[in-house]
Amino acid sequence: MNRLVLQATLVQRQAMRYTPAGLPALDLSLAHSSTVSEDGQPRQVSFEMRAVAIGGVTRSLQPLPLGSTGRFGGFLTSQRNGRGLLFHITEVEVDPAPAAPADPAPSSGSN
Repeated sequence: MNRLVLQATLVQRQAMRYTPAGLPALDLSLAHSSTVSEDGQPRQVSFEMRAVAIGGVTRSLQPLPLGSTGRFGGFLTSQRNGRGLLFHITEVEVDPAPAAPADPAPSSGSN
């Protein structure tokens, strides 16, 4: 099975393009950073990877501001030149934006 689900941050997005079949396509870069356990020991993992979204999922990704985080699902393929992997995004679940901090209450102290 070739299935990848990645918690990541959108760090780069190219302009919308169209495949020869006329489908919308977005080229993206995603960044991931976490601590995982390897042989019982914590290990820091951090990487950036190239990704592409084709078709309807582009509607969810195009308006996202850079720095948005979420869970990206899809599959891996080799890049056209055969060097490295390319993550094909087929679904996305964006994390809710953090709430803006409330304005502090004005102080009622005297000067």
